[in-house]
Amino acid sequence: MSKQPFVVDLAEVLRRPGAQHPLHLEGVLPDVVLSTTRVPDDALVALDATVEAQGRTVIVQGTARAPWEGECRRCLEPASGEMAIDLREVFQPDPVDGETFPIVDERIDLGVVLRELLALALPLAPLCRDACPGPDPESHPVVVEDAPAEPPSDPRWAALDQLRFDS
Repeated sequence: MSKQPFVVDLAEVLRRPGAQHPLHLEGVLPDVVLSTTRVPDDALVALDATVEAQGRTVIVQGTARAPWEGECRRCLEPASGEMAIDLREVFQPDPVDGETFPIVDERIDLGVVLRELLALALPLAPLCRDACPGPDPESHPVVVEDAPAEPPSDPRWAALDQLRFDS
């Protein structure tokens, strides 16, 4: 497997403007992480797309799929799933910062695009299952030692204790 599985040679695409070229790529993208969720470093990321040249501009559109794993936000047990993200990106020899991506030596690096899109698609607070009740209160009781029955009042609000609204 290539060290850069998402680098695409555009020589043929640029010779035939307007023609759509199918593209299927697979590879690993390590270090795609967001908070407690991540794409496993050894997981295959798959991209099915079409590539089309319009003059010196290249448009790539399709769907990428990747597994994810993390911790359940309620019970902290392992959670996992698969995400599918749609992409439509524009590549140009002279890219516009934040809007298009570069074409360098008639090649594009879709790894940069995929890494960004996958990171944004990772779940922020995943669940191991939809009906996860969270930790078992019997196994994980919440115990606060030496806690007063009622927290002490804040002296800054003492004047409000004098207010009466019963007419």
